[in-house]
Amino acid sequence: MKHVLIDGYNLGLEKGTGVATYARNLSYELGRLGHRTSVLYGLQGLAAREPLLREIGFFDAGTARPQGRLRDLAGLLSPRAARAAAVPVTGQVVTRQFDARLPHHDTLYNAGDVFRRANGRFHAWGATTTVRLPERPDLAHWTYPLPLRVAGAANLYTLHDLVPLRLPYATLDNKRHYLKLLRTLARHADHLVTVSECSRRDIIDLTGIAPDRVTNTYQAVDIPARYLATPDEQVAREVEGAIGAGYKDYFLFWGSIEPKKNIGRIVEAYMASGLATPLVIVGARAWRAEGELRLLDALANGKPARGDVRRGRIIQLPYAPFGLLVSLIRGAKAALFPSLYEGFGLPVLEAMLLGTPVLCSDTSSLPEVAGDAAIAVDPYDTAAITAGLHALDGDAGLRADLAARGRVQAALFSPDRYRARLAALYQRFL
Repeated sequence: MKHVLIDGYNLGLEKGTGVATYARNLSYELGRLGHRTSVLYGLQGLAAREPLLREIGFFDAGTARPQGRLRDLAGLLSPRAARAAAVPVTGQVVTRQFDARLPHHDTLYNAGDVFRRANGRFHAWGATTTVRLPERPDLAHWTYPLPLRVAGAANLYTLHDLVPLRLPYATLDNKRHYLKLLRTLARHADHLVTVSECSRRDIIDLTGIAPDRVTNTYQAVDIPARYLATPDEQVAREVEGAIGAGYKDYFLFWGSIEPKKNIGRIVEAYMASGLATPLVIVGARAWRAEGELRLLDALANGKPARGDVRRGRIIQLPYAPFGLLVSLIRGAKAALFPSLYEGFGLPVLEAMLLGTPVLCSDTSSLPEVAGDAAIAVDPYDTAAITAGLHALDGDAGLRADLAARGRVQAALFSPDRYRARLAALYQRFL
């Protein structure tokens, strides 16, 4: 049994992200492969010597106290290594509230504010920060491009996509810093990992790294059996209660509301379609989405005027708990995912696994993921999206065919297949 460390950079965020889902799934697959799994967090305020206080502090974000300015600046500029301490999970703190968020782990570590400080040091010194742990792992798998490393271990880094460079207008990243970091990792990492052939090509082309130093493992789609086994009648009741729409009688988008998700064109295409089938959008506002959200703000959650047959209803939910989200996906007539760019596109496979037809983009990684089991459109062509909506709305046979093909396509990305790809990758370094 080997010891593998992953980072909790995205796992520590209050709102989940696609990278957090990736890290959580990775932790469970590491456990199934028989490796001892530890997770490194970077929470503030957990430096107590008493183990019980460290345990309490880990599960209480309110205990985090910002450092004084001078001490904080010294920490950012210091080139010294970051030290991590174990966080005991003894059961003295009731943690069931966090069951859905915590990854699989044998040990939890915390190094105070390590991720922000490491980025600050990289800006100042152009070098990665070494993390020292009470017990050195055999391999550190960083689930995000971070300027961190563990000395004496194999250091692997997952780059999900290169959207900040390919669609620079769609993110808030410091592009100069991001490119510098990627090139540093390409030189010094033991290996880079990614999640699609599209992203692998981008990484090789934009960083100049040798192709044999980048591996595509894809991702896995997996939904707990209890959600798959929920009767359709119960799903219909949950959907009706949550959004007031009928079972299999609405279009659905879910995800962060940000430029690359193409919400503006989804709304424009829906409005142009004249369809009465409601459009449901589930997602929190992220960044740089103000312009395309003006139309959504004007239309969402309103009712059409009497006699207005040009459009149906747009319903926006900022958040849905996982169980409700699964029901919303199962209850949708079709899932809409005409994203401008994706490193993988897990929502496409989630919909397919649940038997919901999909409309998605014909760009980036989505053709790899969706295969021939979705309606694929040019995400920049509003008329093409509108035509796809009409096809899905009016053809029950097409929807049934896509649902059947989608389940077959989703099986290609099963946890077993993903685990085999991970095992082959780790075998090279363990």
